[in-house]
Amino acid sequence: MLLVRADNIGDVVMLTPALSALRAALPRARLDLLASPAGAVVRALIPELDGVLAVSPSWQQLSGDVPGTHAARREWALLELIRSRRYDAMLVFTSFSQSPWPVAHLGLLAGIGVRVVHSREFAGAVATHWVTPPPDTTHQVDRCLHLLAAIGVPDRGRALRLRVPDSADRLAEALLARVPCVRFALLVPGASCPARRYPAGRFAAAAAQIAGAGLPVRVVGPAGEAALVGDVVRTAGHPDVQALAPPTVPGFAALLRRAAVAVTNNSAGMHIADAVGTPVAVAYAGTERHGDMRPRTVPGELLAEPVSCSPCRQLTCPYDHECLDVPPERLAAAALRLAAPHTPEEDRWLPNSASSTRARTTAPLRL
Repeated sequence: MLLVRADNIGDVVMLTPALSALRAALPRARLDLLASPAGAVVRALIPELDGVLAVSPSWQQLSGDVPGTHAARREWALLELIRSRRYDAMLVFTSFSQSPWPVAHLGLLAGIGVRVVHSREFAGAVATHWVTPPPDTTHQVDRCLHLLAAIGVPDRGRALRLRVPDSADRLAEALLARVPCVRFALLVPGASCPARRYPAGRFAAAAAQIAGAGLPVRVVGPAGEAALVGDVVRTAGHPDVQALAPPTVPGFAALLRRAAVAVTNNSAGMHIADAVGTPVAVAYAGTERHGDMRPRTVPGELLAEPVSCSPCRQLTCPYDHECLDVPPERLAAAALRLAAPHTPEEDRWLPNSASSTRARTTAPLRL
């Protein structure tokens, strides 16, 4: 079976409850994920998957990113790759603003007999199971499970789940040994696009306040964000605000699991923290609605300023980033609250309610 979610890391992490449900329903099936190169790196943390096809499909590219002739060659190559795997079923997971039809059509051409999609649009025989989606405001976890419920797969819980391998734990221990501390906040200043990034200077001010309150701060990011990490640490100017060497994605998950609290943008760090059980304070840009993908497995606080242009879903803010005009003091205070010892009764859990919208399919599917 081919599962499609060619998005960012966080989108794949939010797919994990659906993957758990599929693995429970189909314990001996092969489950492969068609993912973007960014999303594919989470594969090592998801035991339910047997394999991954890391591709950059045309329907996920910005206009003009790939010349037309080159894009066509890549689509033919992708079609041949899918055809060669001889899948018998394809499940296309999308957000409310994405179309399932380009990849579903590839599935049709590749000879995949069962093609399940969410859509309100008619596309003839391209999909064998056309499921009317839940409301656009549905959380991404619930949207994925809604697609499965329409074909008879019950959910097995709605909490995000990642498995951190032993090798990642050893890497995290080695990174932390260079700047040792018993208890710490992990600050993750990067994001997949500029529109989602809280200013580095404000992250630095928040880090200095957290450290000044007695909770050391460790700042981390991938190799491509080393300059950003260094900028935050230098600007903070506090001896207990220190950078960590860039980890692998599994190593990053292991670091998050050890942290007393994570401080992030609405980015992969937020979702991975949710999946490994770490409370998270988020500078949440107005690119998305809060309810679409907010953490629900762990206590969390999402900080933003209300603006009329949200949700914009822009890569770069065309204005002055007013949605992230959040004082560093607020972010630091939220992080310290979440890191404080607490009882389960004091946790601010959010509801895990499923959508009540009923799905419609063109034919029943037997698993």
